[in-house]
Amino acid sequence: MDKIDKAARELGEMDELAAMASPIHALHPLAKLSVTLAYIFTVVSYDRYELSRLWILLLYPALLYQLSGIPMSVCFRKLRAVLPLVCAVGIVNPFLDRAVLFTLWGVPVSGGMISMLTLMLKGVLCLLCSFLMAATTGMAPLCAALRKLRVPKMPVTLLLLTYRYAGVMLEELSVMNTAYMLRAPGQRGIHYSAWGSFLGQLLLRTMDRGAELYNAMQLRGFDGNFSYADCGRAGAGDWIFVMLSAAFLFLCRRYNVTELLGVMMMGGRR
Repeated sequence: MDKIDKAARELGEMDELAAMASPIHALHPLAKLSVTLAYIFTVVSYDRYELSRLWILLLYPALLYQLSGIPMSVCFRKLRAVLPLVCAVGIVNPFLDRAVLFTLWGVPVSGGMISMLTLMLKGVLCLLCSFLMAATTGMAPLCAALRKLRVPKMPVTLLLLTYRYAGVMLEELSVMNTAYMLRAPGQRGIHYSAWGSFLGQLLLRTMDRGAELYNAMQLRGFDGNFSYADCGRAGAGDWIFVMLSAAFLFLCRRYNVTELLGVMMMGGRR
């Protein structure tokens, strides 16, 4: 399958994931958005050396992925281009912070190694939680939740339209790529001498298609106020989810839950 068609198919799979039925899908979008923001804030608030305390936060996305029916491998597959960049953020830390914190099985472990692993884990946790929210909510309900949080109308509308019409751009790109391959059979990829004209044609076609879409929106009464999906009112289950999640995050941030669990397990073995 062509890479462009594959990208368009993966974009459509996000809507298929959001259309699934599960207890997580049924939650109010504002509840999921609020808990996700609180989770990300909690994750990034940990110190660079608090790697052991950070592991317990993996329970939240692991449990919600199970309840939603979405395998965690789907997140890693769809974010395979972003994960290496996230993991590369702290790759220079071992060279900057060489102070030895402890020795593990005779191997000295420096502060830079711990901070590197902490940054990597933080990035993975934030991506897991953000992808879960997007995959179980859908873009229109998510934009409606953003508006309920008083996010300005313009960026929310741009976010929704960009997501909706990314597939249109991929469709135009696929048509142009097919036309180029028919004119250059046997050639692998687009020759670098045609990159400028190819991008220029893509820009012109995208502008024409965008003008057609905007005219269609105006004919349907669009006046700058986009009609987002109606979220409705949050129910008792949504409030319970928010309170339980907030309690879990508070306990994890206030106490070293990982150490407490380790002490309890060691005590039980004795």
